[in-house]
Amino acid sequence: MLFEITSAALDPQRLIDHVRKDESGAVALFSGVVRNENLGRRVLYLEYDAYPEMAERVMREIAEEAMGRWPITDVAMQHRTGRLKIGETSLVVAVSAPHRKEAFEACHALVDRFKEVVPVWKKEVWEGGEEWIEGEAVRHE
Repeated sequence: MLFEITSAALDPQRLIDHVRKDESGAVALFSGVVRNENLGRRVLYLEYDAYPEMAERVMREIAEEAMGRWPITDVAMQHRTGRLKIGETSLVVAVSAPHRKEAFEACHALVDRFKEVVPVWKKEVWEGGEEWIEGEAVRHE
C-alpha cells in the first residue's frame, strides 16, 4: 500500500502502477480536480493543509478497513497540499481487485472515508472572499 501527503504535483500513473497486480483484473482510479465554481461562486484557487504523519496513518487505517470489506488486492492514496490552481489534481485514490465491481465500490468508499476522517483541510478562495470548507462524503444507494 502507498499513502502520501505531498506538496508535489500528483502522478496518477504512479498509483496505478503501484496497485496493479497480476491477480487483479481491475484498477479503479479516482482523481479529485480543483474546479472553477462552487456554491455559485467563481473559485480562484484552493489551499490545502494537512497533518501529514497523522493523515498517512489514517489513510492506512481506512485502506485496511476496505481490504477487510472487499476482496481488493492493493490501495494507494495521495493528497496534495499547498496552493492549487483550477484544473490541478488534489486527491488520487487507486484500488485494484480481481473484479471491477469490488474495485469501484472500494474506491468510492475510500474517497468518502477520506473526506470524513483524514486530517486534510481545504480553504476555498473565490472572488471577494475565502472560507475553510469541510469535505463531504457522497453516499450511494
